[in-house]
Amino acid sequence: MLDIEIAGIKMKNPLMLASGILDLTKESMESFSHAGAVVTKSIGKGERKGYKNPTIYELPYGLLNAIGLANPGVEEYIKEIEGIKVDVLIGSIFGKDANEFGYVANRMASYVKAIEMNMSCPHAKKLGMEYPTEEIREAVEMVKRAGKPVFVKLGMENLMERAMAAIEGGADAIVAINTIRAMAIDIDAKMPVLANKIGGYSGMAIKPIGLRCVYELASNFDIPIIGVGGITSWKDAIEYIMAGARAVQIGTGIYYEGKEIFKKIVSGMRWWLEKNGYNSIEDVVGIALKK
Repeated sequence: MLDIEIAGIKMKNPLMLASGILDLTKESMESFSHAGAVVTKSIGKGERKGYKNPTIYELPYGLLNAIGLANPGVEEYIKEIEGIKVDVLIGSIFGKDANEFGYVANRMASYVKAIEMNMSCPHAKKLGMEYPTEEIREAVEMVKRAGKPVFVKLGMENLMERAMAAIEGGADAIVAINTIRAMAIDIDAKMPVLANKIGGYSGMAIKPIGLRCVYELASNFDIPIIGVGGITSWKDAIEYIMAGARAVQIGTGIYYEGKEIFKKIVSGMRWWLEKNGYNSIEDVVGIALKK
């Protein structure tokens, strides 16, 4: 009833652990057994220390963070994920140019079912959302050479233009969106709360934005869409799927609901499908586009 397929990859349900959430170690990723897929932390060619503390700040309706793509580098990380017991592991990668993207993709390819290109991080200078739109096509073409399906994760900024470039490069799916560029100021200290000043805002408050982005992508492109942003319940997941997403990623929701959020959403989605007479989640994908 909940099984879904994206770019030839079969998942037991359309729920994915989003990149950057409890996905640095083999043990933590293996603990998400109720997820249909797990996306690794974004990994680059070499070690990256990231930003100094404070890197995370809680706001009334979400979290503000600026980790800075901290990671051990691909050579160390593949040692960590070797032999991992996860049915569908998707490797998130980043790079400063097409060659770097291609290198990391080739090193990760043997350990994952698909590659997710992070072109959406809102606070990493010259990386993520700052990756030049005019260079996206070449980078996707380079990653495709690794021989695995390629998902391109984009932010809300210049979304349609960047999605078109990714599709022209051969992307197998578009992931949207990432956190939203934002900040907060401590009025007593009279300074930004994050060491990096600017961070990415996630959580319930960004769901309407993510939903709109997925709807627009699905309305304009015939390519699988994976929705991300503000999902904390099965109702949120159903909304994204109705908007055209074939799968959804969950990140900040884990902060509020714990790892059991996947089990709860699976249960809720199955109940809703049965109640409304649907035999498969496939029947709901994009249904709001037809109204």
